[in-house]
This record gives sequence, structure tokens and C-alpha cells, in this order.
Amino acid sequence: MNAAYFSARFDSSASDPRRCPEAVAEVAFAGRSNAGKSSAINTLTRQRKLARTGRTPGRTQLINHFAVGDERFLVDLPGYGYAQVSKERQRDWQRSMTEYLVGRDALRGLVVVMDIRHPMTPVDRQLIELQQVAGGELHVLLTKSDKVSKNERRGTLDKVRRELETLGVEATLSDFSALRKSGIDDVHAVLDHWLWDVPLP
Repeated sequence: MNAAYFSARFDSSASDPRRCPEAVAEVAFAGRSNAGKSSAINTLTRQRKLARTGRTPGRTQLINHFAVGDERFLVDLPGYGYAQVSKERQRDWQRSMTEYLVGRDALRGLVVVMDIRHPMTPVDRQLIELQQVAGGELHVLLTKSDKVSKNERRGTLDKVRRELETLGVEATLSDFSALRKSGIDDVHAVLDHWLWDVPLP
């Protein structure tokens, strides 16, 4: 685990991927607006307020870059699938995410965050399909594992793993709880590999 996560700092926000900062490597987090994406980023960096959280889903509406040193970033992408925003805003978000995932050369991997109680929704599958078109590495993170029993957690992990295999999608997979601080080491290992171990082009 690289200690740089714990000194992560906000760098910039952009509505247009073309306005994102120069980077040598970055890992993006994407997920439905109520999946616990921002809470996961805060837990992984040991910072309570790095990524915006709140009782109202959909607070992340820009592409937010958090620096972890040496032009490396964690990226909080706009939440998707939030019903209480306009269709026009949802289309804007989808277009922005498409441009980012397809066109961002520094992107080393995508973490798709899903609520373990409601994984692989239609919009989750759409995002994964887009990621597959763009290429790169994929990690599926099942959050809020404290909300289910150990047997349910294992069963859901197996179910999602089988579904990904059926779709022909290569991905790593883990469960996570921001409340119990569980699953952190698994995610740090993925981030370490993508941000520091993978040779730069």
C-alpha cells in the first residue's frame, strides 16, 4: 500500500474531460449516485471530506481530480442513474463520461462501485459495456457489505462474478464497507498496481 493516498488533496473539477489536468496515471471511480462512491474514496484516503457526500444522492456532478503525488490522481466521476435530475442533465453526464473513458490517455483503470444489495443494474451494465469499448482495466467494488450477512455477501460476490464471466468481461471483484472499514487492503492493492506498477506508455 502506498502512503500517498493518505495525503491526497483536491486538485481540480471539470465538466469537460478536455479540461482535466495533465496526468501520467489515474484511476477513476464511477457508480450510481447512491452506491457509496464518495464514501469509498474518503475511506480509502482516510479523509472524511475529500470527496463530497451527503444524504441527497447525486452530489458529484463534475469530474473531480484528487492528487496522490507525481501527477497521479484518483478521480471521482459524476454519479449516474439519479432520477431526480433532468433528462438533459443525465444525457450531459453520460456524454461527459463517454468522452472521459474513451479519450483519457492517463486512465489506468476504472472502479465501478455498486451497492452490494443492488448489483449489476441495467445502468451498471451499460457503464461496463462502455468501459469494455474504451478498454483498460476494471475492478467491481461492492459497497455497503455491512448491510448484508456473510452468506449473502459471499453469494452476491459469486453471482456477480458469474455474470461478468457470462458477459465476457475480465474484472477483479471485491466487497467493501466504509462503515466497518473492511475491504480497504484489497482496493489499495488494485490501486497500487494500476497507479505505480503498470509501466507508463
